[in-house]
Amino acid sequence: MATDQAERLAVGRRQRRLLAVPDTLRPSAEAFSDFMIRSRERSRRAGTQPRTDATIEAALAIVRDLALFLAGERGKRDWALTDVHDLEAFLAGSPKARKRRLVVLGQFFRFARSQKIVLVDPARGLTARGPSGFTGATLTLDQQRMLFRRWTTDLAAHPHEALLGMFALLHGASSREVKMLQSDALDFRARTARLGARPHPVPLDPASWAVLERCLAHREGQRTDNPHVMVTRQTKSGRGPASTAYVSHVLDACGFPPRMIRCTRLLDLVNTMDPKLVAAAFGMDPEATMIYLADHVDPGRLPHLQSR
Repeated sequence: MATDQAERLAVGRRQRRLLAVPDTLRPSAEAFSDFMIRSRERSRRAGTQPRTDATIEAALAIVRDLALFLAGERGKRDWALTDVHDLEAFLAGSPKARKRRLVVLGQFFRFARSQKIVLVDPARGLTARGPSGFTGATLTLDQQRMLFRRWTTDLAAHPHEALLGMFALLHGASSREVKMLQSDALDFRARTARLGARPHPVPLDPASWAVLERCLAHREGQRTDNPHVMVTRQTKSGRGPASTAYVSHVLDACGFPPRMIRCTRLLDLVNTMDPKLVAAAFGMDPEATMIYLADHVDPGRLPHLQSR
């Protein structure tokens, strides 16, 4: 005989999500949960496709996250106080989930308006396409100095960490460009390196070259025939590059992800040079550099404002 074990587990999962909602916002979230359950029962009786437990739980998780954001970040403990700027700030926290989150927010606020919880639907005018400007995080100047000292003076930092970090910080190199870098792409006399699809060799400053030499010494100690500069224990017996999973965690010890460090450099270059020149030097599409223009970023990052 079939049991209701799966249903009881689903009820528990929904309840845990609702209990995480702040007290003043929880009744509306509970009413929305009941509404979705009733809608599912009507769909079953009508023979249409009902919501699954996973769909309902995901929707409640998004409502929970929004409630925590409103209470913790915006200081609002009433759904009626929510406006479009609150929702945009919430969606900006996870750009890749914007489309899915916006679908749920539209469902929730349509329900809230029908129940007179809110007078105006703040999600009505939002679109799934997010803002085209740069919205990521960047390093402060003090953080950049700290990282530079770490990778140039601290021998406890792994050579792979120093290589990836310095190339991202000073040369805007991506993780892929560093992991695919091979020894035959280095010019030891001119002290340059060919990175990825860049049309010209990249001149390396003394600090970057010293980090590169340290990484090459680490590679020599592994006695490998792998042509890549960054060689791991898993790749020293072959000729392939380091895995994406390995490279994505190389900078864990410093506390900053590679993308954040690289974006800091690109942001500085685009706002102090011609974006087209940056695109040409990096082998990028000209439109790719336009998102880093000054009107999309914190004014404190602009050079002419930092000197004031």
